[in-house]
Amino acid sequence: MSDMMHNDDLRLNSEEEQERLSRRLRETREYLGFSQEFVAEQLDIPRASISALETGKRKVSSVELKQLARLYKCSVAFLLEEGETAEDMLAEDATVRALFRTMRELSEQDRQQLLRFAQFLRQAGHASKLSEDTSDHTE
Repeated sequence: MSDMMHNDDLRLNSEEEQERLSRRLRETREYLGFSQEFVAEQLDIPRASISALETGKRKVSSVELKQLARLYKCSVAFLLEEGETAEDMLAEDATVRALFRTMRELSEQDRQQLLRFAQFLRQAGHASKLSEDTSDHTE
């Protein structure tokens, strides 16, 4: 009898974890402003599969979980844990939150352009930091 109760507890925990994971996948996707269609294209699976993952009707494979974490720019642990929310993890300050809110309204093409610009700024920042460091040492 004790083993049967233990198995029921394990099943309950597993079901709760699956629900939590499904909810986290949906919340993170929505927070990033990604459509199910976009995520499906990135993972090369049908859109209906994304819907099934987010409603708990289909379990997430380990490969898919890694792909989703990569796409969502978060860790697998974040997707599996119940701690912080997507907003907590992704938006560290008011400026970042404002950027995310604005980005959600953009077309996919505009998002890609914004990403390229952000990467350019990051590289330009590194370049100006390097030239500052170099000039500090040459004086």
